Amino acid sequence: METLPCHDFDFTDGVNSQDGSQPEAWGRLFPLGSSFVAMDLTADEYTFGRGENCDVAFSSQAAKTHQCFQAYSKVHFKLIRNKTTTGTHTFLEDLSSNGTFVNGDKVGKGKRHVLNNNDEISLAVKQNKAYVFMDLNASEDSHLPKELVEKYTLTRVLGRGACGEVRLAFAKGSCEKFACKIISKKKFSVGGKTPVNLTSQVMGEVNILKALKHPCIIRIEDVVDTPEMLYIVLELVEGGELFDKVVAIDKYDEATGKLLFFQMATAIKYLHDQGITHRDLKPENILLATDDLETLIKVTDFGLSKFVDAGSMMKTFCGTPTYLAPEILLTAGSGTYTKAIDCWSLGVILFIMLSGYPPFSDERKDMDLPKQIMGGHFSFPKQYWSEVSDTAVDLIKQMMIVDPKKRITFADVLNHPWLKDDGMRTKAMALMYPDTDGMAPPKLPVAKRKATEGDEEPTRKRKSSKDD
Repeated sequence: METLPCHDFDFTDGVNSQDGSQPEAWGRLFPLGSSFVAMDLTADEYTFGRGENCDVAFSSQAAKTHQCFQAYSKVHFKLIRNKTTTGTHTFLEDLSSNGTFVNGDKVGKGKRHVLNNNDEISLAVKQNKAYVFMDLNASEDSHLPKELVEKYTLTRVLGRGACGEVRLAFAKGSCEKFACKIISKKKFSVGGKTPVNLTSQVMGEVNILKALKHPCIIRIEDVVDTPEMLYIVLELVEGGELFDKVVAIDKYDEATGKLLFFQMATAIKYLHDQGITHRDLKPENILLATDDLETLIKVTDFGLSKFVDAGSMMKTFCGTPTYLAPEILLTAGSGTYTKAIDCWSLGVILFIMLSGYPPFSDERKDMDLPKQIMGGHFSFPKQYWSEVSDTAVDLIKQMMIVDPKKRITFADVLNHPWLKDDGMRTKAMALMYPDTDGMAPPKLPVAKRKATEGDEEPTRKRKSSKDD
């Protein structure tokens, strides 16, 4: 994880703790790129640019070697704090030739933009993210628990989902970036719609997830538990979701798809070996470490889904049951099912990666979507699959067998002829273990859990912690 510069001081209560005589800060800039540094804002005006006379000069070696450095203007932008009849506001004035962007929107040379708390500033191109602006007078985070704010500063919202929101977090002192998932415990329910107290079970589950160590699984850094909320601080991955990548490129070529799929299968087998079923596999929950086609992947959003009412969960699967295994639909989410559900879901993901479209569609006129899934009615039309090997198609067919007892296991997936590709595996190992020359380290630690967990998992009925 890249650690960003923080000017070697801690941020405490809006004052630079390095010098108690400094005026109180009214704002703060957190760096989003390694060529920028964090700073407290105490003056009413600052200039930024590559010119040496700027208040904040992009003159470090990291800045000068950055690919966008030559596109920065001598004075690129200015921050101005003004008192107006409607209160005190912060303005960003764009003085550049190539543009300054706020939340991806170009301000325009000579124009001003009001900066709000958690706005994101980019320079020259909108992908070159420089800072997150924090208004220290904003009080929206006053509800956050003390044990969280003592260690992290939470900034902009990165996304929202069925279980809560995810915000960008910076570790105090180091400015290391994380993602903080904020989950309302009202979402935790068992046996229907009535919420029950699952604090001990949830924390037990989270502690097991914290013990997981795998290069293709999102690392849990920290957990803060309160009576109403659960805050999970996670490793931050910035290459985007697999879903968005497939949309952008239409589909993966078979060699690249195989490289990414091998990592996914390895990660899910590791989870299964720990007795954990993911339960919510979909392209949105596969994250990419970089924007490159050949990249490390990270599986996220596993484990806690079992505490969410099954009926509610089914309504949140991308708005459709596209990735749900047939046995879940057959029991409307209220029956028992095994870790074989993950194999089906990953089979659907592989189908989409190699073809660019889903195996089941609500646009089909002769059969509704649930019936398509429960009957396993999918096909491989030659106009879309002519360039895909028979062995790849065979693996998808084995992963998407309707009867879960006949469905292939992940151990068998990894031994399937399609994945017996030494060149691909060498490349995958280099991505997964870059510090060991592509050689896997000694056996990864195992999270302590009964071996039976994950083999048979009731979705609604969990009587006590001994059921774990």
